[in-house]
Amino acid sequence: MVSLLLIFKELVNLDKLSYYSDIVLLNLTRCEDILLFFKVNNCLLFYFFVRKKVINLKIIRLNNILEKYFNTNYLIHQRLNVRHLIYKLNKFNKFSTVNKNSLSENKDIFHQWLVGFSDGKGSFSIIRQKNNWSLIFQIVQSNYNLRVLHFIKKQLGAGNIIVEKNNNLSKFIIRDSSVLELKIYPIFDKYPLLTSKYFNYIKFKKAHSILSDKSLTNSEKDLIIFNLINTNLPLDYISPAWSIINNIVSNYENATEIMSKSWLVGFTEAEGNFYLVNKSKNRIVHAFEITQKLDKIVLISIKHILHISTNIQSNKIGYHTIFTTNSRAIENIIQYYKNTLKGMKSVEYRIWSRSYIKAKGNYLSLNKIRTQIKNMKIKLN
Repeated sequence: MVSLLLIFKELVNLDKLSYYSDIVLLNLTRCEDILLFFKVNNCLLFYFFVRKKVINLKIIRLNNILEKYFNTNYLIHQRLNVRHLIYKLNKFNKFSTVNKNSLSENKDIFHQWLVGFSDGKGSFSIIRQKNNWSLIFQIVQSNYNLRVLHFIKKQLGAGNIIVEKNNNLSKFIIRDSSVLELKIYPIFDKYPLLTSKYFNYIKFKKAHSILSDKSLTNSEKDLIIFNLINTNLPLDYISPAWSIINNIVSNYENATEIMSKSWLVGFTEAEGNFYLVNKSKNRIVHAFEITQKLDKIVLISIKHILHISTNIQSNKIGYHTIFTTNSRAIENIIQYYKNTLKGMKSVEYRIWSRSYIKAKGNYLSLNKIRTQIKNMKIKLN
């Protein structure tokens, strides 16, 4: 029995990270060999004793791994880092001009635009397929706006576009881990997401770290990533980007501390609506609208930046809407987005803004323009 105890002691000591370490890395093959030796030699009592110890050591190892990838200090570090980045972002934005040319020529402006667009229509997905894990960054648009995906691909110099004609959808996708590391992470680390998609992005990056960790077995990676996937978005979650103003937006200055024009142009490209609406039976007016599920703070900031006087409308299922037909607000919006948009939203905006200048109050002309926009969308879809 003494010799067997010595064998067990060596089994553990050989797998310690160092002589002074309390962390044990189990070599499961050696464990099974030792346990088999005990069982074959009829040392059943000791077999069960050792088996219990091995199981306990497995639990210790898994707990250490889970603590490494799920401790709260990681998120605190992210918040501190975000504060530093937002400060640098504000300094940059004071001296930058956002327009169609700068979006194509200035990488910092494009990167902020891309983060805004991704806050609207992007996703960071952790997918299990055929016993393998895939990390997929994806932006989805209707085929009507396929050209904006080609713009993104050209600017990044990476990714693939998939066109699903039957579903009237187009997808820009990056799934290669080396491309994600080279092209995507540096952008979204430098310019943080402002919506709750920040939470998904952090999970996505954690999954990348887990899959890249050579010290983990495949089964351990599976366990940790399944735990990661099952980590739910906290109630009333707000991106840590807003922590620099204590998650309170009360005026234009607060809003522009966090939200750059590049970001807002990208977000509007994804989520904004410029349209004509009936105010009464014989009256058509210009309207602007953005609707979001969650992230009310984002719409409050947009309200202040665009000088929209109406309050954010919220419903019981968590959707928030900023909407205006106010003439002064519409004129502010026309000026703000002039010569900035890139996709089909730029076509809609140009028709919408010109009709405000040339046909405001003319019911017949505005009704004709509204029909033309509707037919254009049908034709290009």
